[in-house]
Formats: sequence, structure tokens, C-alpha cells
Amino acid sequence: MTDQLLIGLSALADPVMIGAIIIGVLGGILIGVLPGLTSTLGVALLIPVTFSMPPQVGLAMLGGIYVASTYSGAITAILLNIPGTPASVATLLDGYPMSKKGQSTRALALATFGSSIGGLVSVAALLFLGPLLARLSLYFGPPEYFILAIFGITVIASLSAGAMEKGLIAGAMGLLISTVGYHPLTGSMRFSFGAPALFDGIPLVAALIGLYSIPEVIDMIAKRGSIKHRAAKLEQRSPYSYLPELFRHKVNLVRSSVIGTLVGIVPGVGSSVAGFIAYDAAKRSSRSPEKFGKGSAEGVIASETSNSAVTGGSLVPLMTLGIPGNPVTAVMLGGLMIHGLQPGAELFTTNAKVSFGFILSLVISNLLLVPIGLLFAKYCAKVIEVPSAILAPVILLLSIIGTYSIRGSVDDIFVMLALGAIGFACKVFAAPRAPLVLGLVLGTLAESELERSLALVQGDVAAFAWQLVSRPISLVIVCLCVIALYQGIVQHRRHSRVLDS
Repeated sequence: MTDQLLIGLSALADPVMIGAIIIGVLGGILIGVLPGLTSTLGVALLIPVTFSMPPQVGLAMLGGIYVASTYSGAITAILLNIPGTPASVATLLDGYPMSKKGQSTRALALATFGSSIGGLVSVAALLFLGPLLARLSLYFGPPEYFILAIFGITVIASLSAGAMEKGLIAGAMGLLISTVGYHPLTGSMRFSFGAPALFDGIPLVAALIGLYSIPEVIDMIAKRGSIKHRAAKLEQRSPYSYLPELFRHKVNLVRSSVIGTLVGIVPGVGSSVAGFIAYDAAKRSSRSPEKFGKGSAEGVIASETSNSAVTGGSLVPLMTLGIPGNPVTAVMLGGLMIHGLQPGAELFTTNAKVSFGFILSLVISNLLLVPIGLLFAKYCAKVIEVPSAILAPVILLLSIIGTYSIRGSVDDIFVMLALGAIGFACKVFAAPRAPLVLGLVLGTLAESELERSLALVQGDVAAFAWQLVSRPISLVIVCLCVIALYQGIVQHRRHSRVLDS
């Protein structure tokens, strides 16, 4: 291992390599800030640019984009209540309330530091535990994926404390929306109403943009002024002064990093799910759970640390087994193949300079997140001083452009606006939107894995139920689901008693 690390360090000694990392981080931050431009799109757009580069340089640039774009969605989530990427949905639950209290610098600083640490922990896991952790993912079959999706859905109970009925209705609506389009196995069409735009289901990014940006645009128009006028006085402290506060949440940092890394290793789950699971875990273990959703620093740290930890985790099965953990790593797999690199043992031996150079470049990318991210966020924070009469149409325009850029379809814009109407209705009736998003994200995964599980036992429900309790990993997750539901109900009853008294 020492020899390979030295080989990787020799690759980093190349100034071109460092330049590629910096360009990747800058490009990734810009991609994450613009609604609709995802990490997948950013990596896919720049793969052709890397054709003429040495493999380790090209991969370093793609890694910088992946790391930075996963983080930078938090900037708009905190400042505007609009997730720049799906990974930052859980961040806005507390990030935006902190911004409204005049704590935008604090929220951005904690999000940036947390993202950097989460990313570094996951890279360490990739470097030292990669093959071992990759073998763990091989034990996940359809039953494990199904019950893992159900465990994610149980987070709704925690997210809906104080509004359990509304949260469950929103979650059920998300699950219903996730069934739009072709059935995952039979191919039968559902709820498309003959509209071609709905044949492949509701695009997740279009849904997020609609659910969060349109209600904010309407709110800005209704209230006039600027965000700054509607918030308390902004703090003038240096972002680096919040670093000691971050380390007062050591347990939260470690727990969220581990959750993000493990979720990243399991293919097909994603950063947004990691953010919600870590957020829920932080809320359950917090001494002040009542502050969550109202501007809790713990919530921001948990979400951002975990979703950034997914980046390194998702590369574990990619580099060791050739199994992409999410759409971004699927595109990066194509980048590896283009450069003639084959995932597996040979990647870490014959091509050690490429693989270890790439892994160590991720360390540099996560370290650069702090100075570059905070510098970028400093200027982005000026957006809260812009009058709503200017900001609202700009956000609407960016939302339309971002939605159109996903598939080049005008129909997607109408889908986004329709979901915007649903999001605004949620806001009017004080129904949480996070459970709706969670149902939409996990509904497709749960349904497809349920169908595969039943197909394996020829439709025998009893045999499927036996699989859930007889397979060790699924049994552990079933127990976690029961505990999560119980704690959610207890939390709801406690909250209700406080309101009654």
C-alpha cells in the first residue's frame, strides 16, 4: 500500500494535475448552484474534454466536478430554499431557516466544513477499505434493497413531527407520483393520461425544481422587498470562526460520514437518501430535537456531511467491482473505459498511478472545497440583498432553463410548473414537502425491488416475507424500520402533548 501511495503522490506532483483539480472544483460549484444542472450532467459534459488528457488528469477533473457539485447545491438551498441538486434537499430543512434568522454565513460555513470532512472520510474508506466494503454490497439482493427503501420511507415519521397526518399524506402522494409511467417489469403504462412526457415517469430534478422554486417565487412576489429585509441582521463574522462549533458536533460528523459512505456503497440509493437518513439520525440523538426544521446547525451538518460522504462511497463498488453506485459513477465508468481502464484488481496494481493518483486527487478536491467554496458562497450570499422584483423572475427563468436542459423537452417545464402548484399548496396548508420528495425518490426503488423479490419466489408473498426475516442484512434493516417508526410515533405524541399544554 505504501508503494502505491507514493506512486499516487508522484502523480499529484504534476502541476497539470493540480490545475485539473482546481478547474473541476470551480466547474462543479457552478454546476451545483444552477438549478437543474446535476453532477451527472456536469461529468457527462466534460468527459469529451478529457479524451486528450492523461487518464489520471482527466479523472482528477471529473472527480473535482463530482465532489464540488454535490456540495454546492447547499448554497442555493440555504440562501433561497431551492436545492441546487437532489443531494441538498435535506439541507434546506434547516439551512434556509438559519438564513432567515440572519445566520446565512454560519449555515454556509458549517455546510462547507461538513462537506469537506464527509468527503475526506469517504475517500479514506475508498483508499483503505475499498475491496472489503465492496464485497459487503454483494450481499444486497432485491429483498435487501426493498427493505432499505422502506427504511428510508420511515424517515417520514421523523420529518413530520408535529404534523404527522399531513406528512403521511404528503409521503403517500410522493409514492403515488413515483408510479407514473411504465411499470418497471411488465412495461404497462400507469397514470400518464396519454402524455408522452410522462411515459418515463416524473423527472426527479424537474420535480425538485417545481416543488421548491415555484413556491418561493410566488412567496417573493407576494411579500416584496428582499430576503434580507425579511430576515434578521446578517452576521459579519468570518466563516472560519465557526470551525470550533463544527467540532463540538464530533459524534454527528462521524455518524453522518459513516452513513453517507455506507449508503454510497450500496448501488442505486443516492445522496438525497443519505442526507435524509443522517438528518433523521441526528434529530433522534439530539438534545434539542425541537429545533430541527427551525434552523438547527446539527441538521445542516448531518445532511451536508452525509451527502458528500456518498461521493467516495459510490466509487468503492465502481473501482473494485465495476458496479456504478449511482448515475454519476455510471458516467465515470464510461470515462474509465474510454481511457482503456478496467475496474478491478488490475486498476490498483498495473494502473496504480492512475487509480491512486485519482483517489488522492479526491483528497485535494475535498480540501479545496473550503477556501473555494467559502469564497464562492461569500459572493452568492449577496443574492439575499437583491429585491424580490428582480430575484423572482431570475429564479423562474433559471428554473425553466434548468428543467428544459435535462431532456430538452418543453413538456417537462409544464410538469415542473404542475409540481410547483402542488408545492405551493403544501406551503399554504403547512404540509411538509420533504416527505413528498422522499416518497418520490424511494417509491421507484421500492416498487422495482419488490417486483424483483416477488419474481424470485414466483409471487409467493409468504416466501417473500420469510426472506425478509431469514436473511441477516434484511432482518437488521427490518428491526431498524420498527425502531424508527416507534421513535417517530413517540416523538409525535410528545410534540402533541407540548402543544396541548
